[in-house]
Amino acid sequence: MPKRKTNEAPLPVGECISQAQRIFRERFCHQQVPERAEGVEAQHKHLLELLKRTAVHGESNSVLIVGPRGAGKTMLLKCVLRELLEEKDVQKNLLQVHLNGLLQTDDRIALKEITRQLHLENVVGDKVFGSFAENLAFLLEALKKGDRSSSRPVLFVLDEFDLFAHHKNQTLLYNLLDVSQSAQAPVAVVGLTGRLDVLELLEKRVKSRFSHRQIHLLSSPTFCQYLDRVRTQLSLPDGFPDGKFSQEWNDGIKTLCEDKVAEEVLQRHFNSSKDFRSMHMLLMLCVSRVTVAKPAIKAADLLEASRLCTADTNANMLHGLSILELCLIIAMKHLNDIYEGEPFNLQMVHNEFKKFLQRKSHSLYNFEQPVIMKAFEHLQQLELIRPADGSGAKTQREYQLMRLMLDHSQIMAALQRYPQCPTDVKQWATSAFG
Repeated sequence: MPKRKTNEAPLPVGECISQAQRIFRERFCHQQVPERAEGVEAQHKHLLELLKRTAVHGESNSVLIVGPRGAGKTMLLKCVLRELLEEKDVQKNLLQVHLNGLLQTDDRIALKEITRQLHLENVVGDKVFGSFAENLAFLLEALKKGDRSSSRPVLFVLDEFDLFAHHKNQTLLYNLLDVSQSAQAPVAVVGLTGRLDVLELLEKRVKSRFSHRQIHLLSSPTFCQYLDRVRTQLSLPDGFPDGKFSQEWNDGIKTLCEDKVAEEVLQRHFNSSKDFRSMHMLLMLCVSRVTVAKPAIKAADLLEASRLCTADTNANMLHGLSILELCLIIAMKHLNDIYEGEPFNLQMVHNEFKKFLQRKSHSLYNFEQPVIMKAFEHLQQLELIRPADGSGAKTQREYQLMRLMLDHSQIMAALQRYPQCPTDVKQWATSAFG
């Protein structure tokens, strides 16, 4: 963005906030690739050299990028690819196929996706292939340029690499690594995984075809580095249209990062997860609270954002239940206390609920059996209760054994915040045994 001249009238605050929030949305939600990957210069150089050998010299390679979630595996690969594709020859020549173990759950789906990404649907047409290897060989053959025998280099990126190891006979991995080893075509296979023991998952024949090259990323930033990252992520760039607003905003962020309350919140977040994506979620929640009336992020916003990030989803679900469903949950809590966590069935829950009704004899809680059964089923749909292991599917619904997926503290915390919760229901929950 070009800098505004100092004599220009400043933008309205609302406009400044909208522009700032757009910048932060792109930064946090679209996972923008940074100018350079910090702290992984050696890994960047190693991967760039490997991929260059395939893209420029037609040499096949395979490599695994290993590291915990949020360590920057995808970011590293994106930074390397951006640098690699700056060379015009590579940009025109290199083909990319991106597969994900969560999406391509078997080899048939993976092959379909490879065909689609290589734009070879028309070439394959209605052809029937005897095996996966035959199909893959045909696809790579189709990529050869005209009468020249040289194939275009193909980069296969396998995200969640360990999940491909669970495919039947590991056919996809075997064939891709076999091609990369046998030099049928210039192919680079890059796997990304969070599992350090990933090689143990590979079959002998697959392992023997893998180059055993591994690039390790171990995310272990110090709290000072984490705090620094928060400051840079929340700062507006130099080219922001309104210099005065930008300066005030950045000064405010500097003050925020020095605030003791804010530091404590960030320290807690850092202790629970050093993953930058979880930090981005926290910061995005803070940014969304900025308004014209409150055009800066305060420590209280950080505190609220942290509360939302660490909120117990099961306990929050209880706030949306009907009084009947809440009463059934309390009855289950009492059964858990009485029988020390043993499974229960609807009949037992109903009996416990009846005991409460007899003491209160309140017409508000008079429900027919089908209504109670419907409420019980709804709790099962919400996964607040689930069938106990081994409970027979043929058992009558009233007698099917279930387990409660909430603990005592979750129920009590939810009751405190339940809107207009009747006093007698609260008292029943806190009483010793119903």
